[in-house]
Amino acid sequence: MLARHFAAVDLGATSGRVILATIAEGKISMEEIHRFADPIIQMQGHFYWDFPAIYKSVVEGLAIIASRGVKIESIGIDTWGVDFALFGKDGALLRLPYCYRDPHTTNAPEEFFKRMPRKELYEKTGIQIMNFNSVFQLDTLRRNSCSALEAAEKILFVPDALAYLLTGEQVTEYTIASTAQMIDPRTKMWDEDILAMLDLSADKFGRMVMPGEKIGVLTAEVQRLTGLDAVPVVAVASHDTGSAVAAVPAEDENYAYLSSGTWSLMGIESAEPIISERSFELNFTNEGGIEGTIRVLKNICGMWLLERCRAEWPEMGYAELIAAAESEQPFRSLINPDATCFANPESMTKAIVDYCNATKQPAPENVGQFVRCIFESLALRYRQVVEMLRELSPVAIERLYVIGGGARNQMLNQSSANAIGIPVETGSSESTAVGNVMMQAKWAGVVQTITEMRQMIRESLADGKRYEPQDSDVWSAAYEKYLSIYKEL
Repeated sequence: MLARHFAAVDLGATSGRVILATIAEGKISMEEIHRFADPIIQMQGHFYWDFPAIYKSVVEGLAIIASRGVKIESIGIDTWGVDFALFGKDGALLRLPYCYRDPHTTNAPEEFFKRMPRKELYEKTGIQIMNFNSVFQLDTLRRNSCSALEAAEKILFVPDALAYLLTGEQVTEYTIASTAQMIDPRTKMWDEDILAMLDLSADKFGRMVMPGEKIGVLTAEVQRLTGLDAVPVVAVASHDTGSAVAAVPAEDENYAYLSSGTWSLMGIESAEPIISERSFELNFTNEGGIEGTIRVLKNICGMWLLERCRAEWPEMGYAELIAAAESEQPFRSLINPDATCFANPESMTKAIVDYCNATKQPAPENVGQFVRCIFESLALRYRQVVEMLRELSPVAIERLYVIGGGARNQMLNQSSANAIGIPVETGSSESTAVGNVMMQAKWAGVVQTITEMRQMIRESLADGKRYEPQDSDVWSAAYEKYLSIYKEL
């Protein structure tokens, strides 16, 4: 089999990469070509994405690939969900996109529910209620008479906006649109009632495309800037979690997945949306996946907690932090990782201390205690969400696949196996980029089905590990403690 080359643009909530992937002899290999920050600008009381800087970094990464003389077959883009850019009639960006962590949507759901009840919105979309969902962002802009929204000809989600700048084609990729809480998961199209509530219509968005469809080719300008030819840009699962889940190396359906990064996304793949009274009570979401699947999942605040703490410990490397945590007393302090106080505090360590004081626990006093508190609390939260999933899932959950950057975190993965009581198996730490590339490979005819995709991923996976549960009685007691402090706040 001749080598085939693809480029993946993989943007996370803190950094982005341009990756060169090669498929040869039935295996996939990845090389990070260019890594860059995804800058957030604080200006006039708001948090914005520096979108021109992100675009410039993507172009630089593609130019590096061109400079190597590698002929790539296509480019795919995946990013975080919900955020969007506004473009005018002349095609120009009207203003920097808001970051989902901006406080302008505080209490936004409650304002929307005055016109459409919470339960009705959930029944229409199957999306968990989170204040930064696109529907609430757009409603906030509408209520605030945002001049950019009023002038907008097109609303494009972040990966679609980048694809537009690269190709000149305005599209809406289904998986990213599904995060907006404006799509009917049964029809996979816009819900007209919700659009009407926002004074919008479907033509304000680009034409709907599914993963595996060609969007367009690089414009003459981008060809000149990068040195590439008229390379196709292909719609992948452009929501990064959708691409990550596409890369789960599963052989059957009896599993849950955990996409572990800044956010932890835990769920199952389902052939149909799961929208019920119980899923509403548990606030589970139904997001679009590849090949018409639905990702039934819950968002959990993940390594964001540690990333924000690390900003206060700039002199310490990751290995040093893990070593410090392993030497500390277990279960000394526990937190609810999804408490609102951890969303975007000025000091994460202070927020953790305040939470422990409020729940009458000893607060962490050193770096190791903070890290251990975070890891053990996340593992126990994972158990809580798995138990919720078991109420909803039509299949048994016999193991947990961890994909993404967290697949390398041995302490957290062992803690997760201990807490949940089932084996934890790790997939690729580059799962988002792998899923991105494999959908391009499917478009190019290298593979034909999800089964073939996942078989190639399994055969290419060199660093997969399996963690067996240990110390079940100790972790069950810790879970009872966790539930007691979880209920208090």
